[in-house]
Amino acid sequence: MPITGSCHCGKTTFRIDADLPEKVTRCTCSFCAKRGALLAYYQPAQFEAKAAVTDDGIYRWQTKLVAHHYCTGCGCATYSDSPAFEMDGSWDQHTRRIGVNARLFDNFDPHSVTIEVIDGKNLW
Repeated sequence: MPITGSCHCGKTTFRIDADLPEKVTRCTCSFCAKRGALLAYYQPAQFEAKAAVTDDGIYRWQTKLVAHHYCTGCGCATYSDSPAFEMDGSWDQHTRRIGVNARLFDNFDPHSVTIEVIDGKNLW
């Protein structure tokens, strides 16, 4: 069953052709800790977002390889388009992944899944 969701104001909506995740990730890096998202990861082909160009903000930092999307209307962190980095920081220079803020999923209870903490504060 596809997953649907949206930001708070509804200017950004998305659809994921996949089931709800069994686990989500909470990262402790300086950006993610302040952002507060619980991320569920999908392949780019599974994910479709809809937002007007003026409503889809993008923030990039350090290497500029990751596009962190947010709604310019309400400020919700929506998703990140990222290289599919391994835990050691390596990347095959090709494969990407979409980290979607699971807190925005319709009919999703974060207490029903495992929350995996990634020590991004010390890994990168």
